[in-house]
Amino acid sequence: MKTEKATFAGGCFWCMVKPFDSLPGIESVVSGYTGGDLENPTYEQVCTNLTGHKEAVEIVFQPEIYPYEKLLDVFWSQIDPTDGGGQFFDRGSSYAPAIFYHTEEQRIAAEKSKEELEASGKFDKPIVTPILEAKPFYLAEMYHQDYYKKNPAHYERYSVGSGRAAFIQRNWGEQ
Repeated sequence: MKTEKATFAGGCFWCMVKPFDSLPGIESVVSGYTGGDLENPTYEQVCTNLTGHKEAVEIVFQPEIYPYEKLLDVFWSQIDPTDGGGQFFDRGSSYAPAIFYHTEEQRIAAEKSKEELEASGKFDKPIVTPILEAKPFYLAEMYHQDYYKKNPAHYERYSVGSGRAAFIQRNWGEQ
């Protein structure tokens, strides 16, 4: 079956894997870095906010089973799309949200979904999440992969403590 890639930055990548991981048609969700120019950056380098990279997830999916448009819906429901300075208590460009498109069709779908979210009136502030052409994606260190499975108690404390869980509940309802 045909697969495609989708790449989303939504703040801490630990919190962006779980929402996509168990959806039908998803073959893999990995944490990594994209959007910058430094080859093979490390977590420590990206955290300086000097490399241009964002923490992101790369998803390999089967569009016939789970279309890109539905992935966009999941993405929007995991972030504060009005905050371009980071996400929740994670601040800086490495935590800023973005959609990275791999094809012209993805770009068009992402632009349409952003326009629909803006028109919905769900948020009082403008939707500032950029839609950018995909750049090389570098896999994060292994201890970052599937963090929510390896460290479930810490993951839950982080999700709540960062303000993400409350924001999602308040703005998007039960997930």
